[in-house]
Amino acid sequence: MKCINCGTDNKLKDRTANQGRCIKCNHPFAFEPTSMSNVQITDPFFAKAIADISANNTLFFTPKQLLYFLDNRLRKNSKSISRFGWLLPFLVINLVTSLTIIIPLIVNLAFINFFYVSSKSTKLNLVSRKQNARNLQIIGVIILSIGILALKSFPLFVIIVILGMLPIYLGTRQIGRIELLIQDFLISESQINDWLNRWQQINGSILKILPSPKQENTPATVNPDVTAYSFDRLVVCDTASIAQLLIANNFHFENNCAILSITGYPQSIFDTTMQMLRRNPDLKVYAIHDCNPRGIGLVNNLRSHANWFFNSEIAIIDIGLTPRQIIATKRRMFIQSSPESAQAAKQLPEEIRQSLSAEELAWLESGKFVELESFTPQRIIKVLQKGIAGSQTLESDDSSLLLVGNTGNDMYVVESFG
Repeated sequence: MKCINCGTDNKLKDRTANQGRCIKCNHPFAFEPTSMSNVQITDPFFAKAIADISANNTLFFTPKQLLYFLDNRLRKNSKSISRFGWLLPFLVINLVTSLTIIIPLIVNLAFINFFYVSSKSTKLNLVSRKQNARNLQIIGVIILSIGILALKSFPLFVIIVILGMLPIYLGTRQIGRIELLIQDFLISESQINDWLNRWQQINGSILKILPSPKQENTPATVNPDVTAYSFDRLVVCDTASIAQLLIANNFHFENNCAILSITGYPQSIFDTTMQMLRRNPDLKVYAIHDCNPRGIGLVNNLRSHANWFFNSEIAIIDIGLTPRQIIATKRRMFIQSSPESAQAAKQLPEEIRQSLSAEELAWLESGKFVELESFTPQRIIKVLQKGIAGSQTLESDDSSLLLVGNTGNDMYVVESFG
């Protein structure tokens, strides 16, 4: 493992002999991969992850974003089996035992079961799961080919056809649904916190990682000259953490907009900001949220609450995340599932349910959800900027927005999340 301080490569015996320090500069190593159980990370791996998620230390990020980012990096290295390393043993076993029926039948079913289970594994990345599904198709073709060549009787032909078609069917079905399968974390939030504490004890503070959003109930003093103006745009987030992320990365300055969360963050300037916003009849509001029942209800909350925009004619654009974006996207998203989310989806108000398709409702009621923090800061900022730029003329025929509701002022939805 290379030392991040001087670049010297330290072998395990060197690290052990020097009490976990670099043999050249004596800098301590934060991690020892050989002593880790479920996943192994190194100091260079962790340092690169921090640099990459922060775009070379230019963007702030949340601890939850780092969790998703590291999990994705680790998942890329978690392969159930080499891509085609199984193929030669599979062929040899089938050819050698082709004179019998029971042995190849058991072997083939074992291979089919292994790859089918692996194609559904929530611990593998989507690329590995798709490869396992393709392996099922390959097994089916091989079984049919070998079986037909060694055909001896009609009953045996039927068995071979069934055994060959089964993995082809299972593999094809898995490939068609692989992008919408749920995933589980390889690591936990407590592990991330432990790693962060260990890293910062040794290497100093990570400047671009954000703390938990603070609630400041004392109103801030704002210059009257400033409050005389308004904003043309408002971004509303369903969580304080995303609002804090955008503010910390100066999104409001660079895009001339106000940023608030539905929970009232930042509390110290919330009332003043809302007073300024209500002065602009041409205000456009952009909603960005998790794809879960709470997030899906964000626009409805903005429309139905007096402290927001009840009985207002302003345009509200739903940037996402929405189920239709996830179902339609070709990008791989980190989809999770929980009974609590399923129950909350079934209790959504009727006015929200009417804005969703049957497929979207089924997706939500199955308990699936996707969090905004599963995306990097750079991705969230780019998607939001693109959504704002694409909504300059809501009536345009080439607009990427989809009108939802009975009137032109109800809600616009961005069809694609980036």
